[in-house]
Amino acid sequence: MMRGVPSRPKQQHQLRFAPILIIILNLLMASSFSLSRTLSLSLLRPRPPSLSLLRCLSSSSRNHFRKSYPCPLWSSSFSFCLDHSRRRTTSLSLSSSSFSSMSTTASSPIAAVVDDSSNPLLIEFEFPPFDSVKPEHVRPGIRAVLKQVESELDELEKTVEPKWEKLVDPLEKIVDKLSVVWGLVNHLKSVQDCPELRSAIEEVQPEKVKLELRLGQSKPLYNAFKAIQESSDWPKLNEARKRIVENQLKEAVLSGVSLEDDKRDQFNKIQQELQRLSQKFEENVLDATKKFEKLVTDIKEIEGLPATALGLAAQTAVSKGHENATAENGPWIITLDAPSFTSVMQHARNRSLREEVYRSYLTRASSGELDNTEIINQILKLRLEKAKLLGYNNYAEVSMAMKMATVDKAEELLEKLRVASWNSAVQDLEDIKSFSKQQDAAEADNLTHWDISFWSERLRESKYDINEEELRPYFSLPKVMDGLFSLAKKLFGIEIESADGLAPVWNKDVRFYCVKDSSGSPLSYFYFDPYSRPSEKRGGAWMDEVVSRSRVLSRDGSSVRLPVAHMVCNQTPPFGDKPSLMTFREVETVFHEFGHALQHMLTRHDEGLVAGIRGIEWDAVELPSQFMENWCYHRDTLLGIAKHYETGETLPEDIFNKILAARTFRAGSMSLRQLKFASLDLELHTRYVPGGSESIYDVDQRISKRTQIIPPLPEDRFLCGFSHIFAGGYAAGYYSYKWAEVLSADAFSAFEDAGLDDDKAVIETGRRFRETILALGGGKAPLEVFVEFRGREPSPEPLLRHNGLLTVPA
Repeated sequence: MMRGVPSRPKQQHQLRFAPILIIILNLLMASSFSLSRTLSLSLLRPRPPSLSLLRCLSSSSRNHFRKSYPCPLWSSSFSFCLDHSRRRTTSLSLSSSSFSSMSTTASSPIAAVVDDSSNPLLIEFEFPPFDSVKPEHVRPGIRAVLKQVESELDELEKTVEPKWEKLVDPLEKIVDKLSVVWGLVNHLKSVQDCPELRSAIEEVQPEKVKLELRLGQSKPLYNAFKAIQESSDWPKLNEARKRIVENQLKEAVLSGVSLEDDKRDQFNKIQQELQRLSQKFEENVLDATKKFEKLVTDIKEIEGLPATALGLAAQTAVSKGHENATAENGPWIITLDAPSFTSVMQHARNRSLREEVYRSYLTRASSGELDNTEIINQILKLRLEKAKLLGYNNYAEVSMAMKMATVDKAEELLEKLRVASWNSAVQDLEDIKSFSKQQDAAEADNLTHWDISFWSERLRESKYDINEEELRPYFSLPKVMDGLFSLAKKLFGIEIESADGLAPVWNKDVRFYCVKDSSGSPLSYFYFDPYSRPSEKRGGAWMDEVVSRSRVLSRDGSSVRLPVAHMVCNQTPPFGDKPSLMTFREVETVFHEFGHALQHMLTRHDEGLVAGIRGIEWDAVELPSQFMENWCYHRDTLLGIAKHYETGETLPEDIFNKILAARTFRAGSMSLRQLKFASLDLELHTRYVPGGSESIYDVDQRISKRTQIIPPLPEDRFLCGFSHIFAGGYAAGYYSYKWAEVLSADAFSAFEDAGLDDDKAVIETGRRFRETILALGGGKAPLEVFVEFRGREPSPEPLLRHNGLLTVPA
């Protein structure tokens, strides 16, 4: 089933780090995705403005800030995401001498007042100066780096030879100069967004894209790579280096290197416009999400909301000027941010409130000046034009060119899973209808979209006697992290220690850690930004690289540069003397992102272009992240972290058994939801004709008939908020979530086969997982890596079994 050309995983960015000729081309594809089930606050306490907000405030007289951007609610259990758009090569160090002779182009008063010597983007640093970069540093800093990169590219094109040290090594260094700075700035936009930073990035982005296009279309570099492939030394290259060369050649063609004159100019215009449209799409979703605010003064209107949700709504009210708002007495403000939206849909007894919030969410960015409809039409039109210029029939074929799957194989998988999920999903709805009737619900005979989450939650509570809010005290963040690190030590033989203070951070709540091997030698580092900050931080959760492991970019010239990553979540912050108390879904999210980080940090490759998550096909990169989620349902692991934050009491055994039993609750419905998104994505990028008789909304309705038990509303405008495929890296790639889920479930089944209660077998299997899946990165085809670990090709049986779908007749 998983045979085919390599591809790239979960647009939960997932990341396929493009080889170097166009690695910069993919730096900025915005992606984010996911959400936790209930990120809310248990106590109300006004929070002081963060350092980043004060920084942006100092740059502007406008006293308003960006809120977090909640990714689409894929399902109540889908809470994982990767910032795929920004995979890149980066460096821990930029030599200040590299910029000392350069002048910057300043087109604005802010840029003009910042000289190179004081710009933190242009001075030498060991770790990125996240704490000192301001919006006014962006324009001159990026332009200075662009100028230097272009100069070095000029020189390389003049002197390039088809030798590794004359081509790949200098090219990696060149790319690193830009990507380290752009990655820093783009990361700050995700975690410290403000109007000034957004404006600065928008202004310099076209200049960056222009240089990316030139790099991707460099014929001297392309010819040098081709000469290496055709030389007599080709058979002597190791597998990783062959992968680098092959990927570079593929990526160069996809970047337009073979196009001439007018066609290349047209291609470049399309690329520039696609970048602009994608950024505008994401900004419209963010602004439309922020625009909705519902002030509630009567607690009866929000009856049913848990204390954490009331606390969050009251804190939002405080931030909007209602200084005396409290969780108990209000007023409260409901928003479309993920924690608020999810709480209302799952817990609000007020059906009219659920309907209002649902309709507002499903029509975000679909009207007025924030309408994304025409942007979607233009994106699809330009993608098709781009595909035709490159000689492909449609954009999906372009996307699949660097993935494991083909269009046919992806559609075959989606259909198999759809058939396996359908009857189960039908039964899910019947169960909800029956239960709501038993509860004498007035809407029992007419359940619709804004009823499903509410009654599903009531049925789950009744069937399994589990209230997720009541589980929070057992999942304090410190205990969860201790347990996660203990699991990593057991499985992979690593030690994780706090390294706070070693590197600058962008917020006081950000933690910094060092990963060491069994001898105590550092292997890597990572940042962890756990808490929600709605005024400045994008919603969802993601992992991204700060720098990758690299032989060429080592600081001393003899060892390798160690990899650095960051993990970002949006969970409930601590208040008073209480630590962050997490929902079970938030626990899963942390495990998920840590899986991504492990593949980046435990790589064995010294070739920077295939180290860690770089060079891995998009539809395989979610394997380690989804694999780690399985350990949340492992008895010893879960009971090891589930300790009551006040009493120290371990989660009762019977509650663990209920959590385990509830794992497959509504699995068919959740599977269909993801399959709908994946099928719609592929349809829009294969058979849909932009400007034809069928609109994008007609396509959505048509696909939904096969993938949704309850048809969507006629006015459903979900597509206007589908950032994964219109502002992220999942275009014709959303299927990757399910593709990689097959891989991850089968990988975990290796531990089940060995015996989860057999510590020796678990440790041995864990070491093998580390030495294959986590260590080999993009230096080997993912199918070959999987076979090396598992001993055979992947099977969908473990995924269907884990989801409780094997016994459901097709």
